Amino acid sequence: MSLDSVMKEAMDITGAVGAALVDYGSGMTLATVGGGDLDLEVAAAGNTEVVRAKMATMAQLGLDEKIEDILITLDSQYHLIRLLQSNGQDGLFIYLALSRSNANLAMARRQLESIEGKVSV
Repeated sequence: MSLDSVMKEAMDITGAVGAALVDYGSGMTLATVGGGDLDLEVAAAGNTEVVRAKMATMAQLGLDEKIEDILITLDSQYHLIRLLQSNGQDGLFIYLALSRSNANLAMARRQLESIEGKVSV
């Protein structure tokens, strides 16, 4: 599936404000969609640091686990970071910002999991 199609599918999730596909090794944004007042490039760069920090902490703790997703809750938004682990896509994550007032967090997580398997870079 093309990156444009993957990003469009992410934006079809109820409450989606914006989405980005990010390489957390380089911090490079590979694709974005939506965002409005939210600067997705800045969000992607900042969330790259969140992913790196969590991975470093897990290594220090000796946790031999994989991160499925990271959730950040704000007053009016949810920010989901879904690390891609299928199709050899290690090193990438999908960042999704959701409006808290109309998003269903459980459904959004399931839909991102489904989208993960469709990413091909």
